[in-house]
Amino acid sequence: MSLRESSALRQSSVVVAAGRPAPEPGAPLNSGIPLSATFHAGTDANYLRQGGSEITRAFETALGELEGGLALGFSSGMAAIAAVIEGLPTGSVIVAPRSVYSGSSMLLDEQVRLGRALVRRVDISDTAAVLKALRLVPAPALLWVETPTNPMFEVADLPVLTEAAHAVGALVAVDSTWNSPVVLRPLEHGADIVMHSATKYLAGHSDVLMGALVAKDSKVWAGLKLRRDLGGASPGALETFLTLRGMRTLAVRMDRAQANAADLARRLDAHPGVERVLYPGLPADPGHERVTRLHQGYGAMISFLVTGGAAEAEAVCDRVALITHATSLGGVESLIERRARYAVDAANGAPENLLRFSVGIEHVEDLWDDLVQALAG
Repeated sequence: MSLRESSALRQSSVVVAAGRPAPEPGAPLNSGIPLSATFHAGTDANYLRQGGSEITRAFETALGELEGGLALGFSSGMAAIAAVIEGLPTGSVIVAPRSVYSGSSMLLDEQVRLGRALVRRVDISDTAAVLKALRLVPAPALLWVETPTNPMFEVADLPVLTEAAHAVGALVAVDSTWNSPVVLRPLEHGADIVMHSATKYLAGHSDVLMGALVAKDSKVWAGLKLRRDLGGASPGALETFLTLRGMRTLAVRMDRAQANAADLARRLDAHPGVERVLYPGLPADPGHERVTRLHQGYGAMISFLVTGGAAEAEAVCDRVALITHATSLGGVESLIERRARYAVDAANGAPENLLRFSVGIEHVEDLWDDLVQALAG
């Protein structure tokens, strides 16, 4: 019986308690790092190196408890995404957001280029458009969802979309990296698969490259595990250990980062150097109602459009001091960058003056002072 089933623990307790070794007198509280690529015979642990170590099983148990499904660790977020998309039969139809993480976008485009898939891009927040794309012939095999989308904050009405996708026989996979399981649990809204770039909020300290998938159904999980094992995408023991260690503080990190983001979004929305703020915690944001209804918080990501175009947006990135100008998100430190500097994001609709801001856990007044001086020029 799982922790959740046996004691109905809240997420902030599950993330601390799940995936621990069985309690024994004198035994360690944490699973260790096995510095071995070979295991004694007697189990399938050594076959294709398929998750044979205790630390991998501990991580997968903990994440499975948090998401309410069966988890798998991967060597990276992209390896996890590829296991879903490249595991589809040749010629499959995929419905996916027009604004989406650049790695996902490039992988989808590559499937089209190689003749392996047909991709229908939609505004994932436009429910009518998504339903239309799902009902077209041939029927899709997969609905790929980001909610909110990266970096445009389009929010999906997840329960409606999952029901419609299942009605035409499609699986639903949700990239929930931006949310983490303490903010959104897509399986509870009908999704079949949840993807995390564990590098981001799960690990939380910008020192790990790792990914994960969580499946609701054991047959789906087994298919994803086969893709991982055959592709050699199992995570290393050290990476898995660091990610699980980072997860222990996930709830408190998210509490602080979300509180900072909510405060900074309100201040940025009133700043004369900012044209627009994209953040669902603002009541006027188009995604506010859906996020309020479906999520347990508004997240710690903000996008905002800087007055003065691309040049001024780049200058803001150059002028920040406490905030780091870097690509990534979800760590304890705040990061900022202009996303349209990348051709794939510009082609997917990111405005040239949009800055994506991953809000960390620093003191909010210090973050605000840094933003004010950077916006002042």
